[in-house]
Amino acid sequence: MSRRELIAGLAGGAAVAGRAWAAPHTDVRLLVVFLRGAYDAANVVIPVGSDFYYQARPRLAVARPDPADPAAALALDADWGLHPALRDTILPLYAKGQAAFVPFAGTDDLSRSHFGTQDTIELGQNAQGARNYQSGFMARLAAELTRVRPIAFTDQMPLIFRGGSEVVPNVSINRVGKPGVDDRQAALIAAMYQGSALEAAVTEGFRVRDEVFHAISDHQAQADRGAVSPRGFELAARRIGRLMREQFNLSFVDVGGWDTHVNQGAATGYLADRLGEVGRGLVGFVEEIGSGWSNTVVVVLSEFGRTFRENGNRGTDHGHGSAYWVLGGGIHGGRISGPQVRIDEASLFQKRDYPVLTDYRALLAGLFQRLYGLDAASLQRVFAAVKPAKLDLA
Repeated sequence: MSRRELIAGLAGGAAVAGRAWAAPHTDVRLLVVFLRGAYDAANVVIPVGSDFYYQARPRLAVARPDPADPAAALALDADWGLHPALRDTILPLYAKGQAAFVPFAGTDDLSRSHFGTQDTIELGQNAQGARNYQSGFMARLAAELTRVRPIAFTDQMPLIFRGGSEVVPNVSINRVGKPGVDDRQAALIAAMYQGSALEAAVTEGFRVRDEVFHAISDHQAQADRGAVSPRGFELAARRIGRLMREQFNLSFVDVGGWDTHVNQGAATGYLADRLGEVGRGLVGFVEEIGSGWSNTVVVVLSEFGRTFRENGNRGTDHGHGSAYWVLGGGIHGGRISGPQVRIDEASLFQKRDYPVLTDYRALLAGLFQRLYGLDAASLQRVFAAVKPAKLDLA
């Protein structure tokens, strides 16, 4: 895509008065990936050293690392493992020191509300008291940088970029995932088996499929807030990488589909499929960035974690602490970063969730300080009254 085509496609929105289109002062590209719906961090960055994990999740736990078992967790260190769906995508980045994970990360928002906590993260303000909904933290970050070129890959302009002086272009990459066999095709297939020994099994199979799809998608349609599906992200991530390689250096995309109350799955199943799609999307992004990967950072976050114990529907419910990912060709990765606690029943927040030991604003403030060389005053304008966490990720 040429620059002329890009500008035409964005209706001229990318041109910013008073800003040059040259490389940023720091030569750093930043992409924030928001997993809307609250992904189950405990089944992605897995506490394989915790016996309590296996007691709390008799049907959802992923087995401890075992090279002979392709369904087992992938060892990250003695205490943590990675979901096997990320074997060929994120694990190689971790092995090269280009991926790090921060467990027990999150916000001070205790509402367990998708909308409320998503707003909390995008605004980057204290969850308690009055908040300014016209001041997102990436807009404030952009105001502190020189020659910045922001873009949002979302259905509509996100809170995270609201309130700045920049004109931020917005490109929707939304796609809606649906069952591969539609209702008309299902009816034709059912008719083929009518009167046969398989009639009851076929009918019940389609009934269960529809029940599960609607149980997941109807609830997630609200939790996702129009975010692109993981499959849509997989298909679009290369485009994002190409645009960031050639034109933009501060970007945001949201990916829906993570509100797994029902039939979440363990090593395989719904969550595993979504992880596979996101992992492949991120690797496609890396490939498109090419040599620029050494100066690119990707942060993957979600509004909150999920209950540590599985529920009665083979899923998990709204929780608190999560695990964030930091990826990049020049980061200090290959490790689990941030404060940690032994995972047992006594360490759970309100006896049900991961605690938050690393405030996400402190994590990002420390990262921005390292990436951009921002001074204390600049950091305070991005995240007021927050002390940067010294996680040495960049």
